[in-house]
Amino acid sequence: MSWYLGVLKKYAVFEGRARRKEYWMFFLFNIIIAMVLGAIEGILGIAADSSASIFGSIYQLAVFVPSLAVSVRRMHDTDHSGWWLLVPIVNLIFVLSDGTKGDNKYGPDPKAV
Repeated sequence: MSWYLGVLKKYAVFEGRARRKEYWMFFLFNIIIAMVLGAIEGILGIAADSSASIFGSIYQLAVFVPSLAVSVRRMHDTDHSGWWLLVPIVNLIFVLSDGTKGDNKYGPDPKAV
């Protein structure tokens, strides 16, 4: 949970680097929260006649900027520009790969801290 809250504390910080663990734990908690919100909507019968999730949509809007920020910082950890997020397959390879050992042009190694 601390990884998730750490990303939210850096709400719009696009500078620096993010470890793989920070990125994937935030991603995992987003999925879990979306599933819980969907279950709550199902139990309450909210928007039962459509496939749209009202709570899920509001939540995704709320975490859009932190998601984008941690993704850019993850690109920085692999010593690439955040603009690589626009290239689908390549950015997946970058978020899966290990970060640059030691300092790079985007900041100090987050594993060393």
